[in-house]
Amino acid sequence: MAIENHAVIGDLRTTALVALDGSIDFMCWPRFDSPSVFASLLEPSAGFFALSSSLDGGSYRQFYVPDTNVLLTRVLSPNGVSEISDFMTLAPDYPEQRVIRRVKAVRGTITFRLHCAPRFDYARVTHTARQLDDRIVLFEPERDDLPTLRLSSTVPISVQDGDACAEFVLEINETAIFMLDGLTDGRNFCLEDHWAAEAFKTTANSWRDWVARSSYHGRWHDQITRSTLALKLLTSAEYGSMVAAATFGLPEDPGGVRNWDYRYCWIRDSSFMVYAFMKTGHTEEATAFIRWLHQRRLDARPGEARLKVMYAIDGKAFVPETDLPHFSGYRGSRPVRIGNGAEDQLQLDIIGEMMDAIYHADRHCERLSWKAWEALAEGIDWLCLNWNQPDESIWEVRGGKKHFLFSRIMCWVALDRAIRLSEERGLPARVAVWTRERNSIYTDVQNNFWSDDLQYFVQYKGGTAIDASCLLMPLMGFIGDQDPRWQATLKAVGEQLLDDSHVFRYRVMEGDNEDGLEGREGTFTMCSFWYIECLARSGDLLMARFLFDKTLSYANHVGLFSEEIGPAGEHLGNFPQAFTHLALIRAGQYLDQALSRQKVIS
Repeated sequence: MAIENHAVIGDLRTTALVALDGSIDFMCWPRFDSPSVFASLLEPSAGFFALSSSLDGGSYRQFYVPDTNVLLTRVLSPNGVSEISDFMTLAPDYPEQRVIRRVKAVRGTITFRLHCAPRFDYARVTHTARQLDDRIVLFEPERDDLPTLRLSSTVPISVQDGDACAEFVLEINETAIFMLDGLTDGRNFCLEDHWAAEAFKTTANSWRDWVARSSYHGRWHDQITRSTLALKLLTSAEYGSMVAAATFGLPEDPGGVRNWDYRYCWIRDSSFMVYAFMKTGHTEEATAFIRWLHQRRLDARPGEARLKVMYAIDGKAFVPETDLPHFSGYRGSRPVRIGNGAEDQLQLDIIGEMMDAIYHADRHCERLSWKAWEALAEGIDWLCLNWNQPDESIWEVRGGKKHFLFSRIMCWVALDRAIRLSEERGLPARVAVWTRERNSIYTDVQNNFWSDDLQYFVQYKGGTAIDASCLLMPLMGFIGDQDPRWQATLKAVGEQLLDDSHVFRYRVMEGDNEDGLEGREGTFTMCSFWYIECLARSGDLLMARFLFDKTLSYANHVGLFSEEIGPAGEHLGNFPQAFTHLALIRAGQYLDQALSRQKVIS
């Protein structure tokens, strides 16, 4: 099924994508960045967990139980109505990881079919399916470092060619329960009275309790709540780290090579997520990530920039970027990659995103420790000596390093926030040096990135292209909303990058902004929301609201976004994408506040 025809469930350790037809098409186990066990979204033979009914020709409906990540999938037809409840239990109530699938005949007598076909280590390792009894099957991979999976049920299941299969009939209001976990014994929780029902209630209530802690109650509450729930699903309860997206290999250009693995913790993406969590009152998530981040800095060797672009969930190294040649790819998009070669890039901007998150967290969550400040100050001293060099920047280009505008802006942000922290907290620092370098960066941007001929800030020094990442200039406080140079740049973004309500990050394969990759891509929804916030800040509230509502209409049926929107409104790139949802939260909150200040009728 198409990317947008999926919803996501998770347990703050991993996630699974559930298609409209009831099939789990993607899941890595036991962590976000572990090898996949279901990946039919990328390769038909790479594993799936299907639950289907005999209601041929029925229409599909899929929705979340309100204020939760508990998913309901229905098939509606004149001959009956079926319903699947999908969720993962949450620790600490349920320490063991479990995927629970409860199928019900809502109306009519319905025949159901189950087909559970795991494929371990990205379908590179074979397994043995061993039946403990007629309701429990163990899937044992033929490699000791990979986890065994256990499927339990309330109906008889059989092993066929290494898969678990079942066909069963349910009368009206009857249910069948299936549970996938990592246990290896013969205890069947599915058969224990009310166990699954209690797990459903407890899990739903845990999500509702978390949502109730939100401080946001303005316009677009449902959309912003769904976005915070999506961001929460991408956080690790064990470590405090956050992943950029739940998947790998979903293409920016169907049939092309722009296919990346986003199941890791990018410092940039996570720092923006921290801001989104703080803005919605979820300070625990922000605090947990800042603690995780400080440990990464303390683990680094002296004299380094002290931060990598990205980390594994536990903060350690991960596998190098590798192709999966046996994967055909989503809609033929190859190669399918795991790992990410951008790990070794120089991306100077990440220090700015990190310092902005730390600055706000210090004010609203938890004060910095002395050791954390020492490590930060050392990193800022390093930046003073290294900001004026080319890098790969936010878009992780593979066409060579350049002096990118965005990296300059974020280096300015890093120094600005460090200076503020030092002065507001009375923390010792080389403030005079930091101020001198901050001012040098500001002058460099105004003198070398502004084009009098083009009347906008260019993507990189000496270039002529415009880049939507410039939209963060006013959002990060570098330039005033009404500054004539900024107003001219915002106009240029609208003229060159805006397509209906969507914004391209830059024009691929046009002008001089070659990114080193073949093919095209869709519009970046994150940039669309940035543009909307910039319009609102510039005073055009009516247009900003109009574009915001239009962009929201491109969410999928359960309110989720991938990375990009294609020319036919299809979702492209990894899914769900943290960057998109955090930008939605930010734009929606600012627009709501601006409308209230102007007393615009909602």
